Amino acid sequence: MGGTAVRSECSSDKAWTLGRYQVSRPSGMEDRINIIKIASKELGTHEATGNNDGLRVEQYLRYTNLGKGYEWCSAFVSWCYGQAGFAVPRNPWSPALFPKARQIDKVKAMQADVFGIYGIKAKRINHVGLVKEKQGQYLVTIEGNSNDRVESRRRHLRTIYTIADWVN
Repeated sequence: MGGTAVRSECSSDKAWTLGRYQVSRPSGMEDRINIIKIASKELGTHEATGNNDGLRVEQYLRYTNLGKGYEWCSAFVSWCYGQAGFAVPRNPWSPALFPKARQIDKVKAMQADVFGIYGIKAKRINHVGLVKEKQGQYLVTIEGNSNDRVESRRRHLRTIYTIADWVN
């Protein structure tokens, strides 16, 4: 009996529909692992000319209804969640990934949570990425539009403005 798994828009739903059957959906931890696997496969993806362009970068941007030339860190995060079957977040504007209802304490950061960095000149969150893992007072991250590419970085918690949980 073939069937396609359909996931509802709300990530808190506990079941998927497989044809006419309800099956348990993966736990939140499985979702988190999947998001990081997707993001990890993108490591090394880089801009073609250093102008927020290139085939893959433009795919991230299109996912959030933008064309080439725009900053793409938030589009990358949204694209990773989308590839994992989540309808949200899906927004190219970094501050939009941190509604109050999604924010959590930085020390509770988990794999696949979204981190935000506050830009003093911009006077808002102006860079985001994914938490790959927490190591004491540090986060190991995967982030798009970091040095014109997708890369993994190690960031101290004091440099992180806020964390959002889009899985639970």
